[in-house]
Amino acid sequence: MRQLGAKIAAHLAPGDLVVLRGNLGAGKTALTQGIGQYLGITDVTSPTFVIARSHKGKIPLIHVDAYRLIDSGSNNFEIDDLDLDTSRAGAITVIEWGESVAARLNEDYLLIDISFGGDEDERQVEFVGHGARWQGFSL
Repeated sequence: MRQLGAKIAAHLAPGDLVVLRGNLGAGKTALTQGIGQYLGITDVTSPTFVIARSHKGKIPLIHVDAYRLIDSGSNNFEIDDLDLDTSRAGAITVIEWGESVAARLNEDYLLIDISFGGDEDERQVEFVGHGARWQGFSL
């Protein structure tokens, strides 16, 4: 998943939004770590308990885990409410569990759906592009 993240990162630019969907343990954070490694960031960890982290790299990375917000009753979640130090326009934003808020944040976003494959270490990944920026995206 880290290698895949690095391959995806080569196609990312400031202002891009990536939404990760998949079961617990599917590899969402590992994929984000690969994006971070490509950007020169080595300290990407799961932001589950802090909800969001900003990382400085070649391009800043905002990593959000919206899992705890799903059941919080917060239907109006906005990433700007998290008071991050980095502007989304100048950063790459990756949101785990963010498919319910993605369209409100940006009409152009890449949804990456990660599911378990036939064995424990295998993953199936599907790219779903939203908006003109991501139509037809594939690796």
